[in-house]
Amino acid sequence: MRSWRPSPSPLRQSMVAVVVVMAATAWCAAAQAAQLSQSYYASTCPNVETLVRGAVTQKLQETFNAAPGTLRLFFHDCFVRGCDASVLLSGPDDEHSAGADTTLSPDALDLITRAKAAVDGDAQCANKVSCADILALAARDVVSQTGGPYYQVELGRLDGKVGTRAVVKHSLPGAGFDLDQLNTLFAANGLTQTDMIALSGGHTIGVTHCDKFVRRLYPFKGSRGGAGGAGPPMNLYFLRQMRQTCPLNYSPSAFAMLDAVTPRKFDNGYYQTLQQMKGLLASDQVLFADRRSRATVNYFAANQTAFFDAFVAAMAKLGRVGVKTGSDGEIRRVCTKVN
Repeated sequence: MRSWRPSPSPLRQSMVAVVVVMAATAWCAAAQAAQLSQSYYASTCPNVETLVRGAVTQKLQETFNAAPGTLRLFFHDCFVRGCDASVLLSGPDDEHSAGADTTLSPDALDLITRAKAAVDGDAQCANKVSCADILALAARDVVSQTGGPYYQVELGRLDGKVGTRAVVKHSLPGAGFDLDQLNTLFAANGLTQTDMIALSGGHTIGVTHCDKFVRRLYPFKGSRGGAGGAGPPMNLYFLRQMRQTCPLNYSPSAFAMLDAVTPRKFDNGYYQTLQQMKGLLASDQVLFADRRSRATVNYFAANQTAFFDAFVAAMAKLGRVGVKTGSDGEIRRVCTKVN
């Protein structure tokens, strides 16, 4: 006579299913990241880093705008479809024609185009280096050339074959996100709260347009357009300054620096800005306003080395998101279109 055993409850079954899915996802991510290596091009294009760095240096001599723009370009690329340069694809249904990607920097796009030309101009390297890897290297170089840390970049990404505007809106953090929303989105990409706060420090050289924070300046005025809501409180003197930059009838091209302390230097000034209640985006200021994340902000504000170390670690993890392998990817001859 067989003993009776209760059937697994629906809750237990669903929990098991979630665990299985998470395990499978982790295995796939590990398999994808396994192909990345700091010496990936050692034999096929040993000068790749020098070539990309030269293009970055030349572009930054022409315009500082390329620095924050390139860092943002890399972040947007990795979060939307993985680090596969799909953000560079140009077409009516491609990513940079939708949502926040419509404001990606033309200077950053030009920098990647120049870097690709420099790499392919080397006979040994022609058509051997992916646009995704060039973007990852360029992001590192704009950080180091504006005062931030220099770090080794894992290479070996392939370029994606698809870019779809429909996925952009739900893939990127919004200007009005609270801490829970930020953590949820970053966790979906394998990043912790500390990673998220460290990567937010990239705003130390960033800019934002008035429409992303104007509602924080005029919370009771029914301001035109905009995003982000009133959000956490703002330093009153700073608020008055920003109202001059962004009046109610602001120009669509009007913008402000996200780091009011040292806007053209990659340092920990961004966190000091948040301590002073001078964060423009609600999603930035909430990192200090929320007690769950405030200690990390204070730590990075007081210890630049700690911020740099955390930023480097987070960039490595970010660079492994959605890496394409095998037939899922290619090495594009032109970064703006598939082969």
